[in-house]
Amino acid sequence: MTMLRVTQVRSSIGSKPRHRGTLRALRLGRIGRSHTLPDRPEIRGMVASVNHLVTVEEVEGEAPAPAATAAADTAAPAPAPSGPGDDARARMAAAVQSELAATKAALGNAEEES
Repeated sequence: MTMLRVTQVRSSIGSKPRHRGTLRALRLGRIGRSHTLPDRPEIRGMVASVNHLVTVEEVEGEAPAPAATAAADTAAPAPAPSGPGDDARARMAAAVQSELAATKAALGNAEEES
């Protein structure tokens, strides 16, 4: 199936509210963000309405997998970074997780001593 890689290249500041809503619906919101979407008429129409703010490339690939259930999501690993700043967020999340584990271990040791 053909997919479309849509990348925001211009800011939505000063654009019409409908165009900003279309960018949100395309899961864009910052310059440089990209998303791969299925090549369907409704996606093409959305892209056409904001063509002055985005670039589009056709890529070959499979459609994204359907959303998993909530129970499966808890066991699944975090998605790979895909946009600017996501790498920093991933590092921050890892640091928070390690801090949480250290705190739990410290609390567990304190409970064993008492």
